[in-house]
Amino acid sequence: MRTFGPAEFWFILEAAKWTLALSAIAFVGGAIVGLAVALSRTSTSKLLRAGATLFIQIFQGTPLLLQLFLIFFGAPIVGLDINPWIAASVALILNSGAFLGEIWRGCIQAIPRGQWEAAEALSLSYRARMRDVILPQAFKIAVPPTVGYLVQIIKGTSLAAIIGFTEITRAGQIINNATFQPLLVFSVVAAIYFALCWPLSLLAAWMERRQAAALTR
Repeated sequence: MRTFGPAEFWFILEAAKWTLALSAIAFVGGAIVGLAVALSRTSTSKLLRAGATLFIQIFQGTPLLLQLFLIFFGAPIVGLDINPWIAASVALILNSGAFLGEIWRGCIQAIPRGQWEAAEALSLSYRARMRDVILPQAFKIAVPPTVGYLVQIIKGTSLAAIIGFTEITRAGQIINNATFQPLLVFSVVAAIYFALCWPLSLLAAWMERRQAAALTR
């Protein structure tokens, strides 16, 4: 039986780069999906609104763990060769897209109605209204909750350990199986997650306070 030491700690810490890489993929991909969802939810098309609503209900209404299982174990059934990297990325992108889409939908609809009416009075097309008038204002509102949600994405990557993706949690499981020191090992895992997430939580809170102060001026 091994003893937990610097080499074991470094192995877990090294896995943080895969957690960050997966988080970045999930955030960027989720942002693309989320923007499409948000625009569909605020569209004048009933079909787009219905499709976006269904997407959100499916991915917000089912556990991320189940989504990982369905993608990882379901893909080979339909003839797709998929590895833990791809499965975790796809699941997190779709899940993040549903949540970011709903966050951004709220930010778009938070823009005062007068701004929409002013854009319509200028005879701007829907695309021009969104690009030049609505989205720039919604972006400012969306930054704090988006940064806050990034914390949830980082923590959500821990579920990828279930399908064999070696991020921080999976690295902790491997070291624990070798050392049989779960309290020490998973305390280190928790500390690394805290070090990654706490600064983002502080940043999101600071942005919210700054935004609230600007609105009261």
